[in-house]
Amino acid sequence: MLYREKSEHRQAVLEYVREFERRTSRKIELMEIDTKGGWDLGGLYQITQYPAVIVTSNDGKLQNLWQGEPLPLMDEVVGYALEQ
Repeated sequence: MLYREKSEHRQAVLEYVREFERRTSRKIELMEIDTKGGWDLGGLYQITQYPAVIVTSNDGKLQNLWQGEPLPLMDEVVGYALEQ
């Protein structure tokens, strides 16, 4: 998940990640957009809105992408993550 640390969506992102991990026992990798890695990832997947949830296969192929708020349903994210 790409997000901005100093933003109004920060708290919602952190709560989403905690709840997702509690419900699914799966981890969501958080990446601050204002870092080199964050900018690179955002450019790769043409991210224009934050937060952005990106689900990829193990080889980096995009499975699905959600941008901006509201954040996607957790069941949707899990469904795409399981397709890998």
